[in-house]
Amino acid sequence: MTLTLNESDWDELHQQAPKPRCPDLVLDDFEEVESVPERLGRGYYGHTELCPGVWLSLSDCQMHQSWVIKVPAHDHLVQCTVVLTGIVHCEDLYPAFGGQRSYFSGSGISPPYAEQIEQLQRVTQIHIHLLPSVFETLCAEMFGADETLLKLLIKHNDWKVSFFPAVTTEMRRVAQEIWLAPFRGTARRIYLQEKVFELLALQLQPILADQMLHQPPPGRKPETIARIYHAREVLSSRLENPPGLFDLAQQVGVSDRTLQRGFRDVFGTTVVGYLIQQRLESAEQLLRQGNCTVAEAAVQVGYGNMGHFAVAFKRRFGITPSQCLAGRLSAQKT
Repeated sequence: MTLTLNESDWDELHQQAPKPRCPDLVLDDFEEVESVPERLGRGYYGHTELCPGVWLSLSDCQMHQSWVIKVPAHDHLVQCTVVLTGIVHCEDLYPAFGGQRSYFSGSGISPPYAEQIEQLQRVTQIHIHLLPSVFETLCAEMFGADETLLKLLIKHNDWKVSFFPAVTTEMRRVAQEIWLAPFRGTARRIYLQEKVFELLALQLQPILADQMLHQPPPGRKPETIARIYHAREVLSSRLENPPGLFDLAQQVGVSDRTLQRGFRDVFGTTVVGYLIQQRLESAEQLLRQGNCTVAEAAVQVGYGNMGHFAVAFKRRFGITPSQCLAGRLSAQKT
């Protein structure tokens, strides 16, 4: 059974949580730690203010009960999240975090969402929060973001914009170095500051390099392009049961017409066309791995009709799903 909590429930559970019992955890004066509430599981959350306006949080939790916390709309700082183990679900608003997907968000107003953690899953995460003014200074001095991107990432009374960078080998390495930080005292604080800024730079790199965000198609604002990317991530994370066009547009904060036109401008296809493409490519990967039947692959990517799946697959790859499962590479090879 999944326990559903609101913010008041969450705060009350944490107030009742016992003092942390982490004999292997050595803390400095500038670090704080709290336990996971016993009703939910075991583990801890660690919090550090590394320098004015920059906070680092580490969590290592294993839940003996599945739970969902419903978070209302709220003011949001700039945030970076990397999940080292486990998966975090945010229902329909965001793709799942973990594995090969991280999270980067500008500041502004966060829409309401529901975060879910599954029973018996161990989740270790790194969160970085920055005041918008601090992030703007870093961008100007270190990361090379231009004014267009800063306007996109720094909001005040408007919805924030989120990205979901792929977790690269370098990004995972730096995240692990933060988790296993050596040293004590001032040396530890300086080390963590450097690693946090390095991780931010790695997450920002694909965003800064995306020319579509700097020079969007005529009539398209960078913020709209960012929301189109967000919609693509939502679709990719929910191939089996994707949201409808109107629901998807509402989730990412654009009209359905803007969403349709944006997909054509940015990805060269319609929303439905992109969904079909991703479903078929995911199905091909599953079949190449050889760990499931044709029917199982079809169901996993959202096809309920095997005939429709087979026709679409052959049209896309030139071979049938069964031939793909048998290892055939193309219609020309035997």
